[in-house]
Amino acid sequence: MGNLKLGIPKGSLEKATIELFGQAGWDIFIRSRNYFPTINDSEISCTLVRSQEMGRYVAGGTMDVGLCGTDWIEETKADVEVICNLVYSKASDAPCRWVLVVENDSPIKKISDLQGKTIATELVNFTESYLAKHNITANVEYSWGATEAKVVEGLADAAVEITETGSTIRAHGLRVVCDILHTQTALIANKKSLGDKWKKAKIEQISLMLQSALAARHRVLLKMNVPSSSLSDVTSQLPSLHAPTVNQLTEKEWVAIETVVDREHVRTLIPKLKAAGARGILEIDLKHVS
Repeated sequence: MGNLKLGIPKGSLEKATIELFGQAGWDIFIRSRNYFPTINDSEISCTLVRSQEMGRYVAGGTMDVGLCGTDWIEETKADVEVICNLVYSKASDAPCRWVLVVENDSPIKKISDLQGKTIATELVNFTESYLAKHNITANVEYSWGATEAKVVEGLADAAVEITETGSTIRAHGLRVVCDILHTQTALIANKKSLGDKWKKAKIEQISLMLQSALAARHRVLLKMNVPSSSLSDVTSQLPSLHAPTVNQLTEKEWVAIETVVDREHVRTLIPKLKAAGARGILEIDLKHVS
């Protein structure tokens, strides 16, 4: 039996990652002050690794597979294989953004205004490359944290910081000049590991189950009973991955319908189904949609 070394991102993505794996069928348990979580799969061993370092460890073979932001793959130029992108942040369903921020009253209005300025960021290499493409020379300093505060305190003219909703940036009295990079979490693999038949199959299993778990978060199963005379009126209202399933009930004048729909449509869809003749409408959460 083989063993796959899996890197779990430590920090802001840690809890959401463990929850996603739990939905996908893998229960991961983290003990206090321990960097080696247990998992209910004897074929996998886990290690907590900061997202910023994940690409380096996966590329070097310390890990066979791991999850980290695509921003850190760009930053470290890690030679890894991106298996799939996964958006599972609690704050937003959209990819995160690295943005250039300044104080509200700053004279900096556009990228060209950064010439000769000081910029604080964790994303030093990418920021320098971005500025070089725009023919701008600036002093890009590595920030160990509290990056927005450096702008507020006058230690830097601008900052390149990551955000999901922008609320923290606004709370600090800062203004977004522009986006410089959109990022999301990726499942990445060591290229040599993918050359191993068993490891490749295991990585593909993980990828499939994580993606199907995420897909299920945005969809629900609707079940309902419908008079046969109203069947066409009801089905005409139903969006579906495919055609809805229709089964005859013991009462010949009634049928049962099942279909998968986007969660966001349910609040407007159920009243329409009710008006079209559907009865006993049930909304059921899903764990996987493949």
